[in-house]
Amino acid sequence: MPTSLIAFLGACTLVAASPGPSTVLIIKQSLHSRRSGFLTVLGNETGVFIWGVVAAFGLTALLTASEAAYDVMRIVGAVVLVGFGVQALREARRAKGAPEVAWEGARKSGWASYRGGLLLNLANPKAAVFALSFLPQFVPEGAPHLPTMVGLAALWAVYEVGYYGLYVWFVGRMKTLLSRAGVRRRLEQVSGGVLLLLGVRMALDT
Repeated sequence: MPTSLIAFLGACTLVAASPGPSTVLIIKQSLHSRRSGFLTVLGNETGVFIWGVVAAFGLTALLTASEAAYDVMRIVGAVVLVGFGVQALREARRAKGAPEVAWEGARKSGWASYRGGLLLNLANPKAAVFALSFLPQFVPEGAPHLPTMVGLAALWAVYEVGYYGLYVWFVGRMKTLLSRAGVRRRLEQVSGGVLLLLGVRMALDT
Protein backbone atom coordinates (compact mmCIF):
# COMPACT_ATOMS: atom_id res chain seq x y z
CA MET A 1 0.00 0.00 0.00
CA PRO A 2 2.74 2.60 0.81
CA THR A 3 4.38 1.85 -2.54
CA SER A 4 1.06 2.33 -4.31
CA LEU A 5 0.50 5.66 -2.55
CA ILE A 6 3.96 6.92 -3.48
CA ALA A 7 3.36 5.94 -7.11
CA PHE A 8 -0.07 7.57 -6.98
CA LEU A 9 1.27 10.86 -5.60
CA GLY A 10 4.04 10.84 -8.20
CA ALA A 11 1.45 10.41 -10.94
CA CYS A 12 -0.66 13.20 -9.41
CA THR A 13 2.37 15.49 -9.58
CA LEU A 14 2.86 14.75 -13.28
CA VAL A 15 -0.85 15.34 -13.94
CA ALA A 16 -0.87 18.66 -12.08
CA ALA A 17 2.35 19.80 -13.77
CA SER A 18 0.83 19.30 -17.22
CA PRO A 19 -0.37 22.72 -18.41
CA GLY A 20 -4.09 22.99 -19.03
CA PRO A 21 -7.13 25.27 -18.70
CA SER A 22 -7.25 24.95 -14.91
CA THR A 23 -3.63 26.06 -14.55
CA VAL A 24 -4.25 29.09 -16.75
CA LEU A 25 -7.38 30.09 -14.82
CA ILE A 26 -5.69 29.66 -11.43
CA ILE A 27 -2.77 31.88 -12.45
CA LYS A 28 -5.16 34.42 -13.99
CA GLN A 29 -7.20 34.69 -10.80
CA SER A 30 -4.07 34.82 -8.67
CA LEU A 31 -3.10 37.98 -10.53
CA HIS A 32 -6.01 39.72 -8.77
CA SER A 33 -5.40 38.34 -5.29
CA ARG A 34 -4.19 35.27 -3.43
CA ARG A 35 -7.73 34.82 -2.12
CA SER A 36 -9.19 34.64 -5.64
CA GLY A 37 -6.47 32.28 -6.76
CA PHE A 38 -6.82 29.92 -3.81
CA LEU A 39 -10.62 29.82 -4.03
CA THR A 40 -10.30 29.01 -7.72
CA VAL A 41 -8.03 26.12 -6.71
CA LEU A 42 -10.63 24.88 -4.20
CA GLY A 43 -13.33 25.05 -6.87
CA ASN A 44 -11.20 23.15 -9.35
CA GLU A 45 -10.33 20.45 -6.82
CA THR A 46 -13.98 20.07 -5.83
CA GLY A 47 -14.54 19.23 -9.49
CA VAL A 48 -11.65 16.74 -9.41
CA PHE A 49 -13.19 15.01 -6.39
CA ILE A 50 -16.67 14.94 -7.96
CA TRP A 51 -15.35 13.32 -11.14
CA GLY A 52 -13.40 10.84 -9.03
CA VAL A 53 -16.56 9.84 -7.14
CA VAL A 54 -18.51 9.62 -10.39
CA ALA A 55 -15.79 7.35 -11.79
CA ALA A 56 -15.85 5.24 -8.62
CA PHE A 57 -19.53 4.54 -9.17
CA GLY A 58 -18.87 3.72 -12.82
CA LEU A 59 -21.07 6.54 -14.10
CA THR A 60 -18.29 8.07 -16.19
CA ALA A 61 -18.51 4.99 -18.42
CA LEU A 62 -21.93 6.23 -19.55
CA LEU A 63 -20.29 9.38 -20.86
CA THR A 64 -17.65 7.47 -22.81
CA ALA A 65 -20.27 5.08 -24.19
CA SER A 66 -22.52 7.88 -25.48
CA GLU A 67 -20.96 9.91 -28.25
CA ALA A 68 -23.84 12.40 -28.15
CA ALA A 69 -23.44 12.99 -24.41
CA TYR A 70 -19.70 13.45 -24.78
CA ASP A 71 -20.16 15.91 -27.66
CA VAL A 72 -22.68 17.94 -25.65
CA MET A 73 -20.24 18.20 -22.73
CA ARG A 74 -17.42 19.02 -25.12
CA ILE A 75 -19.34 21.93 -26.64
CA VAL A 76 -20.40 23.17 -23.19
CA GLY A 77 -16.79 22.99 -22.04
CA ALA A 78 -15.65 24.90 -25.13
CA VAL A 79 -18.22 27.63 -24.48
CA VAL A 80 -17.07 27.93 -20.86
CA LEU A 81 -13.42 28.26 -21.91
CA VAL A 82 -14.23 30.83 -24.58
CA GLY A 83 -16.33 32.73 -22.03
CA PHE A 84 -13.44 32.89 -19.57
CA GLY A 85 -11.09 33.94 -22.38
CA VAL A 86 -13.36 36.75 -23.54
CA GLN A 87 -13.82 37.91 -19.96
CA ALA A 88 -10.05 38.12 -19.44
CA LEU A 89 -9.58 40.09 -22.65
CA ARG A 90 -12.36 42.50 -21.69
CA GLU A 91 -10.80 43.04 -18.25
CA ALA A 92 -7.46 43.80 -19.90
CA ARG A 93 -9.11 46.24 -22.29
CA ARG A 94 -10.99 48.06 -19.53
CA ALA A 95 -7.76 48.35 -17.54
CA LYS A 96 -6.06 50.16 -20.39
CA GLY A 97 -7.95 53.38 -19.86
CA ALA A 98 -8.25 53.40 -16.06
CA PRO A 99 -5.87 50.76 -14.68
CA GLU A 100 -6.38 51.02 -10.94
CA VAL A 101 -10.16 51.38 -11.08
CA ALA A 102 -10.47 48.57 -13.60
CA TRP A 103 -8.34 46.16 -11.62
CA GLU A 104 -10.27 46.86 -8.43
CA GLY A 105 -13.50 46.22 -10.29
CA ALA A 106 -12.12 43.01 -11.77
CA ARG A 107 -11.61 41.42 -8.35
CA LYS A 108 -14.21 38.73 -8.02
CA SER A 109 -16.13 37.68 -4.98
CA GLY A 110 -15.02 34.54 -3.22
CA TRP A 111 -18.02 32.59 -4.50
CA ALA A 112 -17.41 33.72 -8.09
CA SER A 113 -13.78 32.55 -7.95
CA TYR A 114 -14.75 29.19 -6.44
CA ARG A 115 -17.58 28.75 -8.93
CA GLY A 116 -15.29 29.55 -11.84
CA GLY A 117 -12.81 26.83 -10.87
CA LEU A 118 -15.58 24.32 -10.28
CA LEU A 119 -17.39 25.11 -13.54
CA LEU A 120 -14.25 24.90 -15.62
CA ASN A 121 -13.46 21.43 -14.28
CA LEU A 122 -16.98 20.02 -14.43
CA ALA A 123 -17.52 21.30 -17.99
CA ASN A 124 -14.46 19.42 -19.23
CA PRO A 125 -15.41 15.91 -20.45
CA LYS A 126 -11.74 14.98 -20.71
CA ALA A 127 -11.44 15.43 -16.94
CA ALA A 128 -14.23 12.88 -16.47
CA VAL A 129 -12.71 10.36 -18.87
CA PHE A 130 -9.27 10.82 -17.35
CA ALA A 131 -10.56 10.15 -13.83
CA LEU A 132 -12.13 6.91 -15.08
CA SER A 133 -8.86 5.69 -16.59
CA PHE A 134 -6.48 7.13 -13.97
CA LEU A 135 -7.83 6.13 -10.57
CA PRO A 136 -8.45 2.37 -11.12
CA GLN A 137 -4.76 1.84 -11.89
CA PHE A 138 -3.89 2.55 -8.25
CA VAL A 139 -6.48 0.37 -6.52
CA PRO A 140 -4.47 -2.39 -4.78
CA GLU A 141 -5.41 -5.94 -5.60
CA GLY A 142 -8.01 -7.23 -3.19
CA ALA A 143 -8.95 -3.77 -1.90
CA PRO A 144 -12.64 -2.78 -1.89
CA HIS A 145 -13.11 -0.90 -5.15
CA LEU A 146 -15.63 1.83 -4.26
CA PRO A 147 -14.20 3.15 -0.96
CA THR A 148 -10.65 2.94 -2.29
CA MET A 149 -11.54 4.91 -5.42
CA VAL A 150 -13.34 7.56 -3.37
CA GLY A 151 -10.36 7.76 -0.99
CA LEU A 152 -7.95 8.15 -3.90
CA ALA A 153 -10.15 10.86 -5.40
CA ALA A 154 -10.09 12.76 -2.10
CA LEU A 155 -6.30 12.35 -1.80
CA TRP A 156 -5.87 13.51 -5.39
CA ALA A 157 -7.92 16.65 -4.76
CA VAL A 158 -6.18 17.49 -1.47
CA TYR A 159 -2.74 16.94 -3.00
CA GLU A 160 -3.53 19.26 -5.90
CA VAL A 161 -4.78 21.93 -3.50
CA GLY A 162 -1.27 21.97 -2.06
CA TYR A 163 0.39 21.81 -5.48
CA TYR A 164 -1.62 24.61 -7.08
CA GLY A 165 -1.42 26.55 -3.83
CA LEU A 166 2.28 26.95 -4.64
CA TYR A 167 1.29 28.67 -7.89
CA VAL A 168 -0.91 31.08 -5.94
CA TRP A 169 1.88 31.71 -3.44
CA PHE A 170 4.44 32.32 -6.19
CA VAL A 171 2.23 34.83 -8.01
CA GLY A 172 1.70 36.56 -4.66
CA ARG A 173 5.46 36.74 -4.11
CA MET A 174 5.75 38.46 -7.49
CA LYS A 175 3.29 41.12 -6.33
CA THR A 176 5.73 44.03 -6.74
CA LEU A 177 6.26 43.25 -10.41
CA LEU A 178 2.71 42.15 -11.15
CA SER A 179 1.18 45.19 -9.45
CA ARG A 180 2.23 47.24 -12.45
CA ALA A 181 -0.89 47.80 -14.51
CA GLY A 182 0.89 47.24 -17.82
CA VAL A 183 2.28 43.88 -16.72
CA ARG A 184 -1.04 42.66 -15.34
CA ARG A 185 -2.85 43.82 -18.47
CA ARG A 186 -0.43 41.90 -20.67
CA LEU A 187 -0.78 38.76 -18.55
CA GLU A 188 -4.58 39.05 -18.73
CA GLN A 189 -4.29 39.29 -22.51
CA VAL A 190 -2.06 36.23 -22.68
CA SER A 191 -4.25 34.14 -20.35
CA GLY A 192 -7.38 35.25 -22.22
CA GLY A 193 -5.86 34.31 -25.55
CA VAL A 194 -4.76 30.91 -24.25
CA LEU A 195 -8.22 30.16 -22.83
CA LEU A 196 -9.81 31.17 -26.14
CA LEU A 197 -7.49 28.89 -28.09
CA LEU A 198 -8.14 26.00 -25.70
CA GLY A 199 -11.88 26.55 -26.09
CA VAL A 200 -11.66 26.52 -29.89
CA ARG A 201 -9.48 23.43 -29.76
CA MET A 202 -11.97 21.64 -27.54
CA ALA A 203 -14.84 22.60 -29.84
CA LEU A 204 -13.01 21.23 -32.89
CA ASP A 205 -11.76 18.10 -31.10
CA THR A 206 -13.51 14.97 -32.34
